[in-house]
Amino acid sequence: MSELFKTDFSGREISIKTGYMAGQADGAALVTYGDTVVLVTAVSLTTKREGIDFVPLTVDYQEMTAAAGKIPGGFFKREGRPNEREILTSRIIDRSTRPLFPKGYSCETQIVATVLSYDTENSSDVVALLGASTALTMSDIPFKGPIAGVRVGRVENEFICNPSVDQLEKSDMDLFLVGRKVLSESGDGYDINLVMLEGGAHEVEESVVVDAINFGLTAMRPVIELQDRVREALGKEKRTVEPIQIDEELRQAVFGAAMEGFTRGLTTARKQDRQAILRETRKTAVAELGEEDPLLISKIEILLEELERKLLREMIIRDKRRIDNRTNREIRPISCEVGILPRTHGSALFTRGETQSLALLTLGTSADEQRLDYVGGEEMRSFMLHYNFPPYSVGEARFLRGPGRREIGHGALARRALLPVIPSQDDFPYTIRIVSEILSSNGSSSMATVCGGALSMMDAGVPIRDVVAGIAMGLLKQDGEVVILSDILGDEDHAGDMDFKVCGTEKGITALQMDIKIDGITEDILRQALSQAREGRVHIIGKLTATIGSPRESLSVYAPRITTITINPERIRDVIGTGGKNIRQIISETGVEINVEDDGSVMIASNDAEAAERAIAMVRELTEEAEVGKVYYGTVKRVVDFGAFVEILPGTDGLVHISQLDNRRVNKVTDVLNEGDRVYVKVIDIDRGGKIKLSRKEALENFRD
Repeated sequence: MSELFKTDFSGREISIKTGYMAGQADGAALVTYGDTVVLVTAVSLTTKREGIDFVPLTVDYQEMTAAAGKIPGGFFKREGRPNEREILTSRIIDRSTRPLFPKGYSCETQIVATVLSYDTENSSDVVALLGASTALTMSDIPFKGPIAGVRVGRVENEFICNPSVDQLEKSDMDLFLVGRKVLSESGDGYDINLVMLEGGAHEVEESVVVDAINFGLTAMRPVIELQDRVREALGKEKRTVEPIQIDEELRQAVFGAAMEGFTRGLTTARKQDRQAILRETRKTAVAELGEEDPLLISKIEILLEELERKLLREMIIRDKRRIDNRTNREIRPISCEVGILPRTHGSALFTRGETQSLALLTLGTSADEQRLDYVGGEEMRSFMLHYNFPPYSVGEARFLRGPGRREIGHGALARRALLPVIPSQDDFPYTIRIVSEILSSNGSSSMATVCGGALSMMDAGVPIRDVVAGIAMGLLKQDGEVVILSDILGDEDHAGDMDFKVCGTEKGITALQMDIKIDGITEDILRQALSQAREGRVHIIGKLTATIGSPRESLSVYAPRITTITINPERIRDVIGTGGKNIRQIISETGVEINVEDDGSVMIASNDAEAAERAIAMVRELTEEAEVGKVYYGTVKRVVDFGAFVEILPGTDGLVHISQLDNRRVNKVTDVLNEGDRVYVKVIDIDRGGKIKLSRKEALENFRD
């Protein structure tokens, strides 16, 4: 039996319908917001996957083209592999829900969110996250929810909850944040704690971001309470999760066997050496204590993980010492190089500690723009950033595959960080592609990509408005003590309570991404983390600008030169020609690349300046407008009793009346002109209808003068 639950969410009704679709799923919710409708299901198998210390969760967000009344393109005419938006939304749901499954839960779990209707005004990702939380909350799957997501924009200094597409275009920020309901310390109410944050901004101040987060957490209360109503009415009893029972004797034995090795490993600065010591210590402990018993080995591995995390946290919190002996605010040594590859249009090598990014930049024309077809419409992208994470970057050997969800997510974050400083197409009519190859990784490779990307653009001569850098922040919160770490290592991220990536210029923030593993991230902690991140970011920007202070004044000799000229849009057909004849001829004769826009902009790209000038002249000739008083050398196209029609420009002709053929009286036109003759004529008038009057007589007088 279906039931419907409704509430107001940001001035619009949002509803959750249950028991209506997907009845065999453990939990299912049909969520409607405006005309955006998303079905979300959650299924978790009852059999456990042994020998793993994480929840085997799969999240798939999919947009059906029928949701927007469209038929898929391509030969098969059906939805194919996920597009970038689908992957990024899947990651948002995954990162928001994964930390809220109880430790030790190892049943295969899948969340599927399917967009069934989309109205372009109400964000389907907000709806999908609400549906995922509802499906999990009402099911028997153990889940520490409910949670909710909200998008926050700001127009004219006013925050907007779930802004429309038009509002987002005017907004100076686009933050997606997720909050979780937790009981307040007083016990007489509840608070909303931040779980996940992702978004971009146009160089906004840190204090504005904190205010936006507070606004968003407050705005999501109605949909948190809506889920409570669903759970009270229909919620199933949750499955019990029995933690693995580990006796104290085994704990002491494992700790004793691994203590010395782990302590030595966690004070070894170089990652490969450290990992080798830790790996050997684990192997020895398992061999000594495991007795080839799979269950016992599983318990030992859990205890080894516990010990490693405990030692690292104590070292940082109690001893005020990090793995590489840095202070909590100190940034690893940075080195930057630009122009290291001779044939690329721009290149940069950014190294921070053991993390290294090689950024390669290519400039193209509008023909190289990326076309993205989403359920909400088409996007043409003239700035692309692709992030690659080859196995050798972490000392592994495995097959090279296409980019996974992690690579796409990191590339999207770096692109979002750099986008606010990219020049407009009017100022720089190029398509820009940056490829970041991670050559070595030990923490915040996505932030290294941001720094390398900024350097590569300056090396290529892209006139970026400011320099952008990124930094990854960490947090350890224990026994009332809080330590915020700047520029975290991979091990510090693994043992910490927060991974907070902040990108921006000296002026303000351009991109954010935060994943939180604990409750209790207060406003004061957020403000301190952002302040410390700014300090580190400014330090890194100083290193970037010391390498190259500003964009180069000229492009690489191997980059195409783009010249933009403007023609009358009504003359576009003259440039194209019948069946593309004219434009093909220009390309064939000059070797340039030409792109013609609907507004009359003609972009001519070539590495050969002389060829570009020749192409410009050919376009001008095809589209030139007749001017009164100007003399042209034209061709007689047709002779009539009262005069001759002369083509003065391609596709443009005018009439020389018999009275304007000569200074003397002319009895017969053919006495002076015949078809095919070349003749000088002067434009003496253009009437309102566009008809051109020509004079051979006045042209002759001009030459006589």
